[in-house]
Amino acid sequence: MASWDRKHCRDNRSMGPWSSATAFVIGLLLTATSAWGHSFPDHSEPRVGWTVNKPPAQVRIWFDVPIEPIFSTIKVVDANGQQVDKRDGRVNPAERTVLEVSLPALPPGKYRVFWNVISIDTHRTEGDYPFAIGANP
Repeated sequence: MASWDRKHCRDNRSMGPWSSATAFVIGLLLTATSAWGHSFPDHSEPRVGWTVNKPPAQVRIWFDVPIEPIFSTIKVVDANGQQVDKRDGRVNPAERTVLEVSLPALPPGKYRVFWNVISIDTHRTEGDYPFAIGANP
């Protein structure tokens, strides 16, 4: 029967000089990955706070990562809080970073867009912004 002596065995409890650095880098990557999961607006049409002369046919918001169609919503309300869009809010099937909703021919006035999205890794983000139609609503 053969016996093991110390020179043929390695102590696995010591992981060497790279172990703490490797663990630190992995920890940073995992922390950064969770932050990357949130969807944040990149830009919109009409733009945030802008006054447009002609009523837009739709509102579109572009996000920095793809969003889940089933859980993402958008609506446009007037100054009285009444929903004025065509209630067809959706994630654009050809461009999954775009949330959009169609609008009827709206009169001059102040409007607010409310949005709520879930990114593809299930992080939720929501917000709202104003826009106006007409020279001085």
